[in-house]
Amino acid sequence: MYGAGGDDDSEGLPGTYEIYKAEADALFKNGDYRKAIESYTTALTLRADDRISLVCRSKCHLMLGDTHKALQDAEASLAEDKNYHKGMFQKAEALYNQGDFEMALVFYHRGNRLRPELQDFRLGIQKAQEAIQNCVGTPDRVKLNTTGDLSFFKAQEEKKTRRKGAVPMQRPQTVPRRKRAAQRSAGNEKTIRQMLGELYGDRQYLEKLLRETDTNTATGKKINNLAEEGLFYLDTRTDFWQQVKPMYARKYEARLALNRGKAVKASPHEYIMNELEKIDNMITEQNYEAALKRSQRVMILLDGYTESQLANKMTFKANLHSIQGNAYLEMDDHENAAKQHLKDLCIGEEFEIDDAECRALDNLGRVYARSGSFQKAIDVWERKLPRSKTALESTWLCHELGRCYLELDQTQQAKDYGERSLAAAEEAGEDRWQLHALVLISQAEVKAGRFSSSLATFERAYELSTLLKDTEAQSAINRAIEDVNDKIVAREKEGGEEPEEGASTTRTSEQAGDDSQDLLTAPTTERTADQPSKGTLDDSQPEEEDAKQSEGNKTKTKETTPLTSPRYTEATSDEPAQVTTASDPAETTPRDTTDTEANYSNY
Repeated sequence: MYGAGGDDDSEGLPGTYEIYKAEADALFKNGDYRKAIESYTTALTLRADDRISLVCRSKCHLMLGDTHKALQDAEASLAEDKNYHKGMFQKAEALYNQGDFEMALVFYHRGNRLRPELQDFRLGIQKAQEAIQNCVGTPDRVKLNTTGDLSFFKAQEEKKTRRKGAVPMQRPQTVPRRKRAAQRSAGNEKTIRQMLGELYGDRQYLEKLLRETDTNTATGKKINNLAEEGLFYLDTRTDFWQQVKPMYARKYEARLALNRGKAVKASPHEYIMNELEKIDNMITEQNYEAALKRSQRVMILLDGYTESQLANKMTFKANLHSIQGNAYLEMDDHENAAKQHLKDLCIGEEFEIDDAECRALDNLGRVYARSGSFQKAIDVWERKLPRSKTALESTWLCHELGRCYLELDQTQQAKDYGERSLAAAEEAGEDRWQLHALVLISQAEVKAGRFSSSLATFERAYELSTLLKDTEAQSAINRAIEDVNDKIVAREKEGGEEPEEGASTTRTSEQAGDDSQDLLTAPTTERTADQPSKGTLDDSQPEEEDAKQSEGNKTKTKETTPLTSPRYTEATSDEPAQVTTASDPAETTPRDTTDTEANYSNY
């Protein structure tokens, strides 16, 4: 692995420095800062003037609360180049954590002048200024008045009389570390509790451990030392937080918020979550324009946060792109909807967010299907199908793919996906989706001219609708069975034969479309690219339908096969139930898989 070394032993083995540096970086990322310091130190023995390792070791010391050593390493990284921006930023961070906010502000400003494009220096200036204001205060908080007393002057007189007495000064007694900590906690217990918050329970546990541990054994001494280190760290953090924002500043801010009738400002994560909830409510109320505008404002705000401020920034960003795409889709702006969902997909792929990828593929398929780009919808949904996590999800994906193939007059593929949808629905135990899959298979058979096969499938669908006690479905399927029987009789009179499954037919797509359209929908006008066809099953005018069939395709506009399984509406006592069909596969996928029927037309 290593080559032979040269005469200069100071260079060490080739690659040794890089190995220790890489090991230290990995330990730092895993949060093992003590071992990372050891590896950085070993690397620095091989290359003492490496300023990158010095800055990284300074960060480790800072994470462990040792601001003194962190400052030493930061200053060492600036020994050769005073304008090294990373070392300057690390020195400012060390000074800030030491509580020397004024000097930290000086170095934040210097770094900002050197590298104004870096946001870290701007954030450092902001937090240092805020810490100084919290410590010193601002003039608007100070209210001067003429009231007062002479107690200050009396105290000065008492000091003078004490000096005349010439009382000898006594050397202060040293207090053990444990007793000093106990005295401090007893005097400032309330302040410490407010500063530490949830960590206060940990501090109490460490103090109890310190009191009850027997130091006569080696294990007891080790536990005692670890507990003292933990208490020391919490005490230094308490002092630092007290310097950054003293208790009077916290009380002042809380009082201002209470006077304004507002709660204390929420964290960025909580704020974004609340905004997303409001946007979701707007979508539910079908207020798509307002949801779109609000999501765009949140997107601008989101761009102002860094990854350190908002850990799930890219997840939120992908979610907002998805929301905007859905809003554009409901507003029939298919072009912008596709753009937003593509951005959602790109973020999911780049940052390996599986939920974003799956969601974007689903939504892209919806957009392409609604816009009439059925082949694109097929490409997207077939990419999504292997990533399906549940049988129900596979059910509606196969169903939609079958509908797209049916729209493209590819009846064999439509039937195959219908059978796959049926198998997945049986696995999921979803009787309603089994009914939809059977209807899809029947429509594919009719469009291919295999009336006998479609009749058998329709009869299975009728039996299933009987088990579901769906009278509207029974009525609609009954009429479809009658239409198929009529077509079988008409073909026998003409001397035609049933085409075999998978065999190519000489029927045109318009003729195939006529057969399946007569089965489940009323005739529709020719569909344009911007207006997808919509149809309803209505046999109130059978004579007119028969007349149109006898005239042929010369006087008849092109009919298209409906792209969804029937959506049943309540029948009245005066007229038979009708089956309305949606115009595209995007209207069949349930938004909530627990209630497929209610959401059947709301993809």
